[in-house]
Amino acid sequence: MSKRSTIVDIARIVGVTPKTVSRALNDAPHVSQAVRVKVKEVAAALDYYPNLAAQSLIARRSYLIGLTYERPSPSYVVELQNGALDRLENERYRLVVLPFNHVASRPDELGKLLLRAGLDGVLLAPPACDQPVLLDMIERQRLPYARITPHSDLDRGLVVAMDEVAAGHTVAAHILALGHRRVGIILGDPSHAASRARMEGYHQAFNEAGVAIDGSLVGTGDFTYDVGYRVALDLLDRPVRPTAILAQNDDMAVAAIAAGRDLGLSVPEQLSVAGFDNSEVSRTAWPQLTTVDQPVREMAWDAANRLIAALEGEIDPAVSFKHEHEHKLLVRASTAPLCPPG
Repeated sequence: MSKRSTIVDIARIVGVTPKTVSRALNDAPHVSQAVRVKVKEVAAALDYYPNLAAQSLIARRSYLIGLTYERPSPSYVVELQNGALDRLENERYRLVVLPFNHVASRPDELGKLLLRAGLDGVLLAPPACDQPVLLDMIERQRLPYARITPHSDLDRGLVVAMDEVAAGHTVAAHILALGHRRVGIILGDPSHAASRARMEGYHQAFNEAGVAIDGSLVGTGDFTYDVGYRVALDLLDRPVRPTAILAQNDDMAVAAIAAGRDLGLSVPEQLSVAGFDNSEVSRTAWPQLTTVDQPVREMAWDAANRLIAALEGEIDPAVSFKHEHEHKLLVRASTAPLCPPG
């Protein structure tokens, strides 16, 4: 096996010191443009790749960025990870995925995990992004962080968000505009602020339409297919069943479609179903799912981008920043106007 090329090899060919090679490869100052170009040409010719472990030892940094989230739907997790990975492609930083359950009841334990992981920075997805105890801990230890779709303390840290109240209003208004009045609702995990925000949006749309939400048709899920299926079966097993279901994510919405079919109902002729997220499952379901396009992948990319800028000294991580992403209603085949009885 041939020996791996090093900066010493590059330095010998170019006729400079290894330190100059390192500066040229990292686009650091105090290196002439001619030397910078020559170093990169030789590095490419030698098929040189930096040794991240060596860089970490020299810089006293790990070049590791953490991503922590809690047990949401698989589709959401994939979009979240892919967004962060897209931004880290061709970067020296690497992603460390740290799922953690029951964050709301033990934020200090998550904080200890993150601080012991040797991270340079961390991306906080729901519900970790809304835990003040956790934020206090990592701020005291000066661990840079970016928050993905938080709902509290929005002037704290690097924030990438979407107006989930407005998004909830949009999808509920769509269902009501189709003539549905007996509407079942499958909530997400109550420890996630997103669930409360989306429900607030539903309330706004119902109030504007002069329709009361029937509390007996509101069930609590946890953003998973299995629990969503059980809740949907319960809602549809009423003497007077709902004609539509609003589920707070796509996995639970697809579960509601399956529950309706298992009970002999046709979607959307006898049951309209709408979800939230525009995840892959919403596009592969049959019928395709009406849903809210929450740009999870783009928001994860944006959060990683802001965090890298902070780590590279391009922005001050102590200065708060917020960027709002837009939502969009995607009307597909799972919703239709209310059919009159008979």
